[in-house]
Amino acid sequence: MRTRTLLLLAVACGLVILVAGGIQLWRFAGESEGTEDDLPIGASASAGDLDVTVLAAEEADGLLRVTVRLSGVDDPAGIDDFRLIVAEDLIEPLTADQAGDTVTGACAAFTVAEQTCDLVFGTAQVDNDIRVLLVRRGEDRHRWALR
Repeated sequence: MRTRTLLLLAVACGLVILVAGGIQLWRFAGESEGTEDDLPIGASASAGDLDVTVLAAEEADGLLRVTVRLSGVDDPAGIDDFRLIVAEDLIEPLTADQAGDTVTGACAAFTVAEQTCDLVFGTAQVDNDIRVLLVRRGEDRHRWALR
């Protein structure tokens, strides 16, 4: 083969790669990254096999209590799917044992049957007023604006 033919083939291959990359970028640009708007208090959502409704949120004495209605799954470690977003940080919920005797109704094991309980977060060290509840389960992710 001559040099000119090889150069033309190299340019043609480069153009094919460039076009394929542009098509792939265009496809990715149209996909959502799960950045839906935050849900309001009172809204329900399904995260995997867990149905969640945030009923109320109240903060006092360095603790934020988020009252939720949960159903749809038996999971003794279901509380691990929740986080509180405060500015640039994520706070894990306190377990029923960590919350202590001063907090009644803290969420423990989740059951298929509907239950209402409180997710309790320690917010004494948080200086801002941003409060967003996040649940991630399976491929699903939902957020509730608490303030």
